[in-house]
Amino acid sequence: MKERIHLLFSYGTLQLEKVQIENYGRILKGVRDRLIGYKIENLQITDSTVLSKSQLEYHPIAVKSTNNDDFIEGMIFQITDTELAETDKYEVSEYRRILETFESGKKAWIYIAKNLTI
Repeated sequence: MKERIHLLFSYGTLQLEKVQIENYGRILKGVRDRLIGYKIENLQITDSTVLSKSQLEYHPIAVKSTNNDDFIEGMIFQITDTELAETDKYEVSEYRRILETFESGKKAWIYIAKNLTI
C-alpha cells in the first residue's frame, strides 16, 4: 500500500540533518514558509531519547500569540505516514500536532505547545 504524503512545518530541531537522519533515515527536502500569529518559547527537554538525537537541552516550542504581528519562520517538509508517526514519537508530551495554514496558503502539520497561549 502506497503511503500518503504529508506536509510538516518545522521551526526547530527537525531542521537538523542529524535529527532527520536518526528519525527518518534520510535528509528531508523542504521550502521556507511562515506561520502568522504564533511565537517561539523555550522548552526544557528531559527525555533521554530526544536529547540524544538533538543534543540540545532546550527546544523551541510554538505558542499561539494574541499579537497577529508575531510569526514563526521555518521549513515545510514532505513526509510519509510512517515518518509522521516517527515524528509523533520524537515530540515530547508538551507538544501537540495540529493542521495550520501558512503564509504561502499551504496547509501543514505543526507541533505547538499543548497548553500555552501568550
